[in-house]
Amino acid sequence: MSKISYKDSGVDLDVYADSMLRLPRLLNSTFSERVIRLDGGFAGLFKLNEGVSRYVDPVLVSCTDGVGTKVKIACMINRHDTVGIDLVAMSVNDAVCCGAEPLFFLDYVAMPKDDPVLLETIVNGIAVGCRESGCALLGGETAILSDVYKSGEYDLAGFCVGVAEREKIIDGKSICAGDIVIGIESSGLHSNGFSLVRKIIFEAAGLNPLDKAPRELAQFENQTIADLLLVPTRIYVKSVRMLLNLFGANDGISGIAHITGGGLVENICRIIPKELSLRLNHDWACPPIFSWIRKLGNVDESEMARVFNLGIGLVLIVRPEIVEQVIEKSEFKAIKIGEIELR
Repeated sequence: MSKISYKDSGVDLDVYADSMLRLPRLLNSTFSERVIRLDGGFAGLFKLNEGVSRYVDPVLVSCTDGVGTKVKIACMINRHDTVGIDLVAMSVNDAVCCGAEPLFFLDYVAMPKDDPVLLETIVNGIAVGCRESGCALLGGETAILSDVYKSGEYDLAGFCVGVAEREKIIDGKSICAGDIVIGIESSGLHSNGFSLVRKIIFEAAGLNPLDKAPRELAQFENQTIADLLLVPTRIYVKSVRMLLNLFGANDGISGIAHITGGGLVENICRIIPKELSLRLNHDWACPPIFSWIRKLGNVDESEMARVFNLGIGLVLIVRPEIVEQVIEKSEFKAIKIGEIELR
């Protein structure tokens, strides 16, 4: 019987070593002085306090998420530079909803075989997202699963750890009748509903990802369908934390919701006390990409609202007296979209 090596089973350790040599510079680009460098270690180290105590009563906050089938579109056109940004955004945007400061991020990349260039491209996007959200890319895992994934496929998962002062945690308990709901614009589809998007665009309509974007989406003139679908999820961390520093938690901003799968109603209602209800005014202009998808797939409006963000990626629930100031100071376009009422 001939000798069998790990390489024969689909895992080439020499290629894996090449992949690992490409990543340290990407991680280092996200590090602050709070990261303790541990060359060759088996874990990432992060200082909660630097010199003097930064927190009075710190509470660790954890979030995890993926990118879903948005990665399939990246694979269809062999463009992998933005899905890492999506991966970070989905977790750090969740973390900031309770008022947390994201501290560090970990990633998990599962592939059928080692591909150093592909891995470097994906992790570079993750590093971009980490720098944008102010957290360190502290480590990760690359799993080579040749019997699980087909050639040209991969999957991603991300994990964020943050910290919040116990007294400043935003848990929705201070939301009261009369509070105003402010919607912060999304950058597009973000990373939700792509199973439906793919079924409508590529299966039902028979379009190709490299086809030109439709004329009704003027902002994507001379771009492809893949371009409009792969726009990265917006990262709201720095903008929200700036607003919290200006207006305070609970006494000013009483609730924050990240609008992901489930849409506006489901995600906002998750944080509203049971004795209160949400009234949306639907006055914002829904971006054309959502109208195009709805028309192309003959999708009910109620289904669209359950699946997509419809142009609102994050919601702030605030006291009436600071509404105009919040809208003015927001880094991204903000609009009043509703009110909290008694049931």
